[in-house]
Amino acid sequence: MKSLEWTTTDDRATAYVRALAMDAVQKAGNGHPGTAMALAPLAYLLFQRVMRHDPSDPHWIGRDRFVLSCGHSSLTLYSELFLSGYGLTMADLEQFRTAGSRTPGHPEHGHTNGVETTTGPLGNGLATAVGMAMGARFERGLFDPDAPEGTSPFDHHVWVIASDGDLEEGVSGEASSIAGTQALHNLTVIWDDNHISIEGNTAVSFTEDVVARYAAYGFATHFVDFLPDGNIDLPGMAKAIDAAKAEKSRPTFIAMRSTIAWPAPNARNTGKAHGAALGAAEVAATKVELGLDPEESFAFDEQVLAEVRAKLQARVASERSAWEASFADWRTREGTRAALLERIQAGELPDGFDAAIPWWEVGSSSSTRKSSGEVINAIAEVMPEFWGGSADLAESNNTTIEGGLSFLPASTTMPDASPYGRILHFGIREHAMGAALNGMSLSGLNRPFGGTFLIFSDYMRGSVRLAAVMQTPVTFVWTHDSIGLGEDGPTHQPVEQLWSLRALPGLSVVRPADANESAAAWHAILTQRRPVGLVLTRQNVPTLVSGADAMLGVRKGAYVVADAPDPKILLIGTGSEVQLAVRAHEALLAEGIASRVISMPCTEWFEEQDSAYRDSVLLPSVRARVAVEAGATLGWWKYVGDRGRVIGLDHFGASAPEQVLFTEFGITVDAVVAAAKASLHDPS
Repeated sequence: MKSLEWTTTDDRATAYVRALAMDAVQKAGNGHPGTAMALAPLAYLLFQRVMRHDPSDPHWIGRDRFVLSCGHSSLTLYSELFLSGYGLTMADLEQFRTAGSRTPGHPEHGHTNGVETTTGPLGNGLATAVGMAMGARFERGLFDPDAPEGTSPFDHHVWVIASDGDLEEGVSGEASSIAGTQALHNLTVIWDDNHISIEGNTAVSFTEDVVARYAAYGFATHFVDFLPDGNIDLPGMAKAIDAAKAEKSRPTFIAMRSTIAWPAPNARNTGKAHGAALGAAEVAATKVELGLDPEESFAFDEQVLAEVRAKLQARVASERSAWEASFADWRTREGTRAALLERIQAGELPDGFDAAIPWWEVGSSSSTRKSSGEVINAIAEVMPEFWGGSADLAESNNTTIEGGLSFLPASTTMPDASPYGRILHFGIREHAMGAALNGMSLSGLNRPFGGTFLIFSDYMRGSVRLAAVMQTPVTFVWTHDSIGLGEDGPTHQPVEQLWSLRALPGLSVVRPADANESAAAWHAILTQRRPVGLVLTRQNVPTLVSGADAMLGVRKGAYVVADAPDPKILLIGTGSEVQLAVRAHEALLAEGIASRVISMPCTEWFEEQDSAYRDSVLLPSVRARVAVEAGATLGWWKYVGDRGRVIGLDHFGASAPEQVLFTEFGITVDAVVAAAKASLHDPS
């Protein structure tokens, strides 16, 4: 910007935006007006002067990304989308927080044009933005690695507005530490330092030197104080933003003092202004302070609106024209990479994808984490947009792409590293890993995965839930899936996690029974675009089904793996327990009792099949049923019914070898056989 040119039109526009924040919350009867009022000049500065974006093309790959991490202040974003011409109308703002509106209480990705990610759970927006910045660098490596810095059409910036609450949440600290390690100079975080939260002054809970903390993370830091009257210092902010854009070796953190609800005469700088309507009298008095008509609601001077949009459109046209010329030049000099971009944008898998999937001989033995690792490496050979890593458990999760190089900045001293590497190192930061994976995937130009132990899915639950809400195509690799991990004991042995995760709408939880089901699971995952939790064993399991059968059956969620004519009992298993069901089937058959074994790697995919298929697998006429899974039993009753039995674990595990634990806790072939007979002879 060099120097900030701020006109009367800009002042009038921001005054109207502040009024819209008050009016929308007042009409809805609830919401968060104060932060949106205070942030109006900053958001206006970013959208109208700073960010490269095109309201007529919200998905333009050359755009900067904007993340409102403090999603409760959604009107900060909605007002700028209205003002910039993204398609939001004044009527949409009037419908704020009402059913079916395009202006829900918190910004929702895929619901409103211009909303880059769903935000609201504090800290997660910032962490997602870190993933966006990481993904942008990886994509530059995919498509234009040799262009000088700042000259590629794939260079763009990620801008974040974060609140006190965002920086109090642990996930933002995890992610910011990653951002500093990764030297993400394409990331700027602006902290709205207003010292107010719901409980009043943040000094009751938040007193550290936040700027020093971010300097310690490895950020360039700036502090912009407010003006004597409490308003934002826009010239000071413009200088800090210029410095952030010029920074080429690290991310930037700008602490910006503001006054919540400025310039409300009575509500400013109060906790009440954070999360409640100001009241009609205060709204009217504030409009007088702003030089607006206190009798008008949802008003915006048409001439001011036209001038603002015309000026933005002129800037967009100039920047878009320059970008298009750069993009055309790139296509000419990078034909092969341009073809890669076209394939990815079309949602197509590479030639040779099916042939790359490895298969195992029936009767062989492998842990599913190991077979998954082999599949990952085979896929990576043909799918360059496929990348991932783990939360410091790569050797245990088998998530390393061999020869892929560590994803680290050019300044690193670590060996076998590259700014465009395919191996992600998240450190022991599961929650930030989940959020960052979401951020990487939102561009649609890469397919990330990240691993940890299943037990630690609890640590990343908030990010996994947002993946389900947004339907990001992320694969969470969760290994060490049961008491089968043995001596690490109850702190590391998942019990309730499987059904807890299955309870998340929109998340597919896949627990393959053997190596071939693991391969088929990866095939199914990458032919879809939605979040999946892939749950894998530490211990070896026998290969029970052929690759062909697994390919057909796994993507349907459940299928028959062993059968007998006219079965009287259905035996349902997942993961490592399918082998127990198969052996129980054989024992029952030796006694003249016919049964059917069903592997159900994914209940969600099974429920998506039509009723004819579901009934062909779970025969409705057969009421004697047993489900076996080394975890909590609570969800299996849906499938076994009132005569069924469930073999599982409704208590914590213990520290002992896996064979001892399975025997001690009754997850055995004999237990399945006994349960099958009990179900068969149940008189109910």
